[in-house]
Amino acid sequence: MTDYRVSQGDVQEDQITAAIEKVTSQVPSTVYLALALGSMAISVGLQAAKKQHESLFVGQWAAPFLLLGIYNKLVKLHGSDGASHA
Repeated sequence: MTDYRVSQGDVQEDQITAAIEKVTSQVPSTVYLALALGSMAISVGLQAAKKQHESLFVGQWAAPFLLLGIYNKLVKLHGSDGASHA
């Protein structure tokens, strides 16, 4: 049986990805959490104002903001491609 798993250091990210991660890694992780909580709060406000569709639209932003925060944290901890530079 063939092993198709990618090991650490086998593949590297391109320069565009590395450049984007260099800039976005400067954003504090709390910004992503604040954006997620803010979108939930705005969603609740829209729900109270009886704007169902707008509420659902804005409320769905929380998950992507949290995922971006996790990705940002992983880049900060492990670098762009996770390759060991020893």
